[in-house]
Amino acid sequence: MRPLTTLIGTICLTGLTLGQANALDLAAGKAQVEENCTACHGSEVYTRKERRVTGRQELSSQVQRCQLSLNLNWFEDEVENSAEHLNQTYYHFSE
Repeated sequence: MRPLTTLIGTICLTGLTLGQANALDLAAGKAQVEENCTACHGSEVYTRKERRVTGRQELSSQVQRCQLSLNLNWFEDEVENSAEHLNQTYYHFSE
């Protein structure tokens, strides 16, 4: 029975570690958006009635396109941090 308990404990701890590694850093996302996005075009892009972005995945894709066009060289987690900050602040997509 002890090997099974050890296995279950290891799986639980691994899941916790992976979950922590995948956690989004909203403060970093906010800083990135303020420095690289709203510094140029303000927040009106996110609050207009005719938004181009209609879902959470589209929001990540749009952030990715923007950072590529600006040659920011963000990592995937930086894109996701920024997208989630925008989602929680302006878009409120549930998906």
